[in-house]
Amino acid sequence: MLDHVFWSSGISRDALAAVSSYSKSRANAAVAELLEQGLLEPTGELASTGGRRAETLRLSRGLGVLIGVAVGATGLEVGVLSPDLTVLAHHSEPADVRDGPAPVLSRIRALMRELLARCGVPPRQVIAIGIGLPGPVDFDTGQLVNPPLMPQWDAYSIRDDLAADFSAPVFVDNDVNVMALGELWRMQRGLQNFLVVKVGTGIGCGVVCHGQVYRGANGSAGDVGHICVVPDGPRCHCGNLGCVETLAAGPAIARMATEAAEAGQSPRLARLIAERGPLRLQDVAEASRAGDMAANQVVQRAGALVGQMLASVVNFFNPSHVFIGGGITRVGPLFLAAVRQSVYHRSLALSTRHLEIQYTPLGERAGLIGAGVLAMQESLRQMEAA
Repeated sequence: MLDHVFWSSGISRDALAAVSSYSKSRANAAVAELLEQGLLEPTGELASTGGRRAETLRLSRGLGVLIGVAVGATGLEVGVLSPDLTVLAHHSEPADVRDGPAPVLSRIRALMRELLARCGVPPRQVIAIGIGLPGPVDFDTGQLVNPPLMPQWDAYSIRDDLAADFSAPVFVDNDVNVMALGELWRMQRGLQNFLVVKVGTGIGCGVVCHGQVYRGANGSAGDVGHICVVPDGPRCHCGNLGCVETLAAGPAIARMATEAAEAGQSPRLARLIAERGPLRLQDVAEASRAGDMAANQVVQRAGALVGQMLASVVNFFNPSHVFIGGGITRVGPLFLAAVRQSVYHRSLALSTRHLEIQYTPLGERAGLIGAGVLAMQESLRQMEAA
């Protein structure tokens, strides 16, 4: 019942009885006990439909707080959240995961302490910590396994590192799986089969199948960035040739834009290089939104390649939705249009008949919210098992 309450945005006793397959009397008795134990609390009343207004329930804030951590290749965000995933405090800043786990996790621990102090919450009231990281994660051990973007993190015990300051359980997952959890929670599990694709420094995919994040046999499901789209293309950092990540992720977009500027195809991009130094994805996004033709061509090329990769995934998995997130969202609708055109052109008609492709509704907050979902979901599972 706690799980049903968590995945809803305020639920009445009657609705809770219906989804939990309890009789009304048994559901009311269980709710009364959970309220008495301080696990649930009332949140107000629903609008009347002609009878008595139904009271809604949520997980009690007296349970404590969650800590969510979203780590990307070039930045991190830490937040303190209530059990119903209201963000109480958060902080984001640039970071380089190539610096290794010790300095990055040390900074994360410091931010956790600062944010808890800001909220007036002692560390002992932390229910659980959820972390998303940009690499393949063995979910059972909470360790990264040969992560291409962050090799120093291989087999590092993140849980033991954080245990130095916090006694709360730590749950670690791939960053895009965490984003998928965030979107799943936002929709209250209303969509059962969808993909979340992150395009930033790398390219990854979170797979939601039958209302659950699908991690595969060893946790590497959704590693679509290393699908080959150009057989004789450049060598990827994974060692293979022509991976979509090395041709269409943020660094590739910046590289193609730099080449266009050096070839005299874009005075705007050349000026940005002179003023700011090496181009970044956000620079190309800025130029594209301003109508720069060379930047637009680069964006369309990258979108077409991502769409080429996604077409194969869509044919295989047949999702109802594809949500795209990461730094690429700053580009705007042009990238999305290129992805859609490529997917619809290359996929089977039945696979795309009702397919929707859009940017992640949670936007840049998807990773943080998803990390909170991970922490609360796994804590509830542990409570149920106990």
